[in-house]
Amino acid sequence: MLNQAQVEQYRSEGFVCPIDALSVEEAAEFLARMEDLENREPDLWARSKIKPHLLMMWLNDLMRNSSILDAVEDVLGPDIMAWATGHFDKKPHDPSFVTWHQDGTYWGLSEPSVVTAWVALTPSNRENGCMRVIPGSHHQGQLPHRNTDDKNNLLSRGQDVEVDVDEAQAVDLELRPGQISLHHTMLIHGSKPNFSDTRRLGITIRYVAAHVRQTSGFRDSASLVRGTDKYRNFIVEPRPRRDFDPEAVKFYNEIVAESRRRKDAIAADHQNKQELPKATTML
Repeated sequence: MLNQAQVEQYRSEGFVCPIDALSVEEAAEFLARMEDLENREPDLWARSKIKPHLLMMWLNDLMRNSSILDAVEDVLGPDIMAWATGHFDKKPHDPSFVTWHQDGTYWGLSEPSVVTAWVALTPSNRENGCMRVIPGSHHQGQLPHRNTDDKNNLLSRGQDVEVDVDEAQAVDLELRPGQISLHHTMLIHGSKPNFSDTRRLGITIRYVAAHVRQTSGFRDSASLVRGTDKYRNFIVEPRPRRDFDPEAVKFYNEIVAESRRRKDAIAADHQNKQELPKATTML
């Protein structure tokens, strides 16, 4: 899926964008399936904030899309687990934003063999608050973060990286519906509010190499979506047979409770032990 220049860009700059993964028609079909479920299930996203692919067939199908996996394989290798999914929706003139952060801060994974596919189901551009990245910042490794409190921050903890980010270096990852970007788990990124009259909707899919494991001591789950899993580091996730399949809901409730305990423990460890010194480097 990716040419050699794109693979080298991912390794040197921490991202590659845009990638033609879905057709405009395929993106529209996934969007229609999502909106149909939103109409049938009140408070859909409030009820499924973590690993929503366990509950929604359209999202479980999306994370298994062969074209997306072809691109992911080019940077991650042949044995791929889908570990988490997310939904980032900014309606027209939505004040929501995302602070500068690294994805893996509170994930507790053993190594950064993790890539996020950001899938555009609507246009994502500078005017409506597309994702922005700091090229090469993934080479800095894990940086300290502070939690912030702002109701418009789309991040669950409002995490903000504790370095001075030079926004003049930022690159806007603009996408048309069906295109994706890939970014490294340590890449500093964020996004601004939607100042436009158009919706900006993106789905994040977090893929990990099969040898990655959870180090926090808590149970974790993932879905094998390509290759083989000879490591068995994650609980095998059930594939829903229908939206909000009762068996899937039961599994979801158990794994989400575990996930919340894990994130709270990791966040407390970061704060109390102060394992990382405060960074002063400008990026």
